[in-house]
Amino acid sequence: MGNAVSQTPKDPTARDFVQAKPHDHHPTTNTAGTNPPPECPMHVKTDEKKTVGGCAVAGAADAVNPLNMMPPPNQKPAPDQPFPLPTEREVSTIPKAEGDGEFWVYPSAQMFWNAMLRKGWRWKDDDLSQKDMDVIIKIHNINNELAWREVLKWEAFHGNECMNPKLKSFGGKAKDYSPRARIRNWMGYELPFDRHDWIVDRCGKNVRYVIDYYSTDNSPNKYQVAVLDVRPALDSFEALWDRTKAAYWRWRYEAEMERNIVNKMEELRKTDGV
Repeated sequence: MGNAVSQTPKDPTARDFVQAKPHDHHPTTNTAGTNPPPECPMHVKTDEKKTVGGCAVAGAADAVNPLNMMPPPNQKPAPDQPFPLPTEREVSTIPKAEGDGEFWVYPSAQMFWNAMLRKGWRWKDDDLSQKDMDVIIKIHNINNELAWREVLKWEAFHGNECMNPKLKSFGGKAKDYSPRARIRNWMGYELPFDRHDWIVDRCGKNVRYVIDYYSTDNSPNKYQVAVLDVRPALDSFEALWDRTKAAYWRWRYEAEMERNIVNKMEELRKTDGV
């Protein structure tokens, strides 16, 4: 994934942005009955008094890694854990800008379980199974992969400047709603259940991205991949210009697709009338 931008032209195709509205095409994770940490895409509402910084791992709060807001990994089973959990960790496709290793590594199921306990969650309240944990981990990882793909679409605007952007750091701001999320809420839409801010290293330049996570409650599935709204934060004129260009491409090609559909329907009506 780290080299995906190198295969993209200077300006992304409009197809990449046509359906960029939160409920139209992006990924969120709704995990009914569980309360992962707010810094993770899997997060659902928890008691704020029990929340400590961290994501998918357990450990001392004073040893948090500033790059990912994670305490040291804890692969030991909890005392009252009802079943064993895997300790294997999956390597992501998201390149690291700093620290050990070339790519970010996802937490194991055991690390995720310990993190949820550290947040105040108790498994007896939700009666999770081993299979449930497996699904939760898969969704957590998929959400991050999808978020990175969306970041790469934006970074394609700067392919001539940097061909290999990398993720430098990230953190959760579950209750710090973005202006965009608040405006959508005033218009009658639900608030995101989580928010992440990612810092991307664009070949030496730090660029902040905001990711809002929306649930898909219309699905009967208990665990779902979420709807993501990913965009560069409005920290600079450059970011504003990128978002303006993306909005233009969406408008232009959505209108073009609508015209094509109308023309095709007209052709079919004429054919039927012959």
